[in-house]
Amino acid sequence: MKKNSSIKQDIRDWWAKNPMTYGNEHGHVEYLDNKGVIRSAILGSREFFELSDATFYQWNSPLHTANSKFGKLFNYDRFKESSVLEIGCGMGCMAMNWARHGCRMTAVDLNPVAIEQTRRRFELFHLDANIVQVDAENLPFSDNQFDYVYSWGVLHHSPNLQQSLNEIYRVLKPGGSFGIMLYNRHSFLYRYVIEYLEGFLHLENNFLTSLELASRYGDGAESEGNPHTWPVTTSEVHGELFVQFNHIQTRILGTDLNYVLDLWFPKLGSTLMPRYLIKVLARHWGWSIWITGEKPI
Repeated sequence: MKKNSSIKQDIRDWWAKNPMTYGNEHGHVEYLDNKGVIRSAILGSREFFELSDATFYQWNSPLHTANSKFGKLFNYDRFKESSVLEIGCGMGCMAMNWARHGCRMTAVDLNPVAIEQTRRRFELFHLDANIVQVDAENLPFSDNQFDYVYSWGVLHHSPNLQQSLNEIYRVLKPGGSFGIMLYNRHSFLYRYVIEYLEGFLHLENNFLTSLELASRYGDGAESEGNPHTWPVTTSEVHGELFVQFNHIQTRILGTDLNYVLDLWFPKLGSTLMPRYLIKVLARHWGWSIWITGEKPI
């Protein structure tokens, strides 16, 4: 088994080579527009940020309000002029939205390409933030520094998730709150695509561990997967991972369900199944768990 430092170097290198661009292929900068035309962009250009943002927003359209992207998750007004930390900023889309709502934004990532691109975004869109390359398991911030901390689809890639959560607890102010999205091990995507299709039918359980299988097909499957992905369960969230926090709540998000159901039966999710039924399934077996809570006062 590799040492933790070696795994993190692999994670850093893989995500630098395959950044979260939301392109037609993971890490690429080609996008299918609403007219069915493929458009290419230069990484770091304004066009790139606009195309990648449009795709990211479309994937998560049920989470937006009329006035705010991800407004159903984030209480921007509550934290206006407050200190906000994003762990795993990627290309900086979410951090940009927080900055536009008037918070004092800090964005961090392990991946140097993510830091470079987020700084470029903030320069292009004339926004301010403290953008720093750091390891989430060892945050370079003071105790009790932030009013709100969030992370979107990142910390399940950490080889020591609990240490990252301990760091979030440390840097949050007493009474401060957080929002964290982690992949769901009880999802259709995990149980059907990863465990059943790839693990059982394709016989990959014979030479891959559960962790290796989840990493191989969790992100970047077309590029042989990423170095570390381990989804969690709601039982683990409530029973062990977040026990130091108060008022823990979980919500299953299922924006992946159309894709998974179409794999199960052609056009099942995209055309045949009623929308209300997909929403019911998504609330129980979606790929993402949205976790919220507070640091005790």
